[in-house]
Amino acid sequence: MSSLARAWVFQDDKQVKKHGAKKASWYAGWRDPEGRRCCKSCGPGATGKKAADRVARTVNAQLITGTYGSHEKKLWADFRREYEAKVIDGMGVRNRQETLHALDQFERLVKPRKIAAVTTRTIADFVALRRQEPGQKRRGQKGAKGKDSRPTVSPATINKELRHLRAVLKKARKWGYLPRDVEFDFLKEPGKLPTYIPPDDFAAIYHACDVAKLPKELPYPAADWWRGLLMVGYMTGWRIGAMLSLRREDVDLEKGSALTRAEDNKGKRDQIVHLHPIVLEHLKKLPGFSPVFFPWNFRRASLFTEFGKIQKAAGVKAPAGREHYGFHDLRRAFATMNADKLTPDALQLLMQHKDYQTTQRYINMARQLNPAVQNLFVPDVTAKVGRG
Repeated sequence: MSSLARAWVFQDDKQVKKHGAKKASWYAGWRDPEGRRCCKSCGPGATGKKAADRVARTVNAQLITGTYGSHEKKLWADFRREYEAKVIDGMGVRNRQETLHALDQFERLVKPRKIAAVTTRTIADFVALRRQEPGQKRRGQKGAKGKDSRPTVSPATINKELRHLRAVLKKARKWGYLPRDVEFDFLKEPGKLPTYIPPDDFAAIYHACDVAKLPKELPYPAADWWRGLLMVGYMTGWRIGAMLSLRREDVDLEKGSALTRAEDNKGKRDQIVHLHPIVLEHLKKLPGFSPVFFPWNFRRASLFTEFGKIQKAAGVKAPAGREHYGFHDLRRAFATMNADKLTPDALQLLMQHKDYQTTQRYINMARQLNPAVQNLFVPDVTAKVGRG
């Protein structure tokens, strides 16, 4: 073979001596990218030699082009351990949890053994099985005969899991564990009008915070904790994770500014944000020795439960299909109420979006939720119409 060849054809000397050159098997031999010597037996005679030449040429081309499948025997479990150590351990808390959840669902339904065996069809099988499973039961939802009904997993949930799986398998392909790209077909999600907390509902929820029992053992009432959290969310548009991570050392109450850290916001960058005086007023009511302004030492689910109790006491009703408003509705409220008051660049900065297209979606959403119908032409139907 040529001087560029990394694979070769040979016969084993011991077999030649024992069986003769005509009956001894021909082999294709090579060294893999990790330096290990490999070989494949192709049979005796002229047919065996042709087969060995063919294998050697194929392997040699793979070695030169970097497509050699030396990891075809890599087990999925081994790959997952490597991925967790090299990638997942460096993720933020929420992203880490969601990626692990997606991997758990994939393994539970598909039960992959080797990473190289995962194909586009494997993903289609996962989707087909996942979409038949019962989703999260909504409190108070009843079936036709009074039994609890559980809708199937929503397309949005499955698509979120697919996005995490796509990132995992792209890394597997980059590391050489997959012989080909794996394609993902996402489910079509029903177009729903996004919700936000209008000012009147926000005011009612704000004044109903006195019913809050959690968090406990703070040097101020739980109501002050909740009013501060709600006001920060409504006046900054921050995500709930960013608000709960707000450190005291990162807020300058005199200058009226706050530092949001890259590890705590989805934009993945440190950022100085100027706070409205009413936000500063609420933060000053939360003294203490906790490193953060909004300590929550309970289960994350209890945060949403407590928020729901406050809304129930306020007598507000979320839009149809929703039991309560969520914290993201505070974020959408900020975008809705300020989209026409701020430049797109300023809105992107305040909402900590990494991509301008995300900000544009919020602007479009605000136009849907808060249309300027007062500027429309209104025909005068009060005057009599004369007919002659």
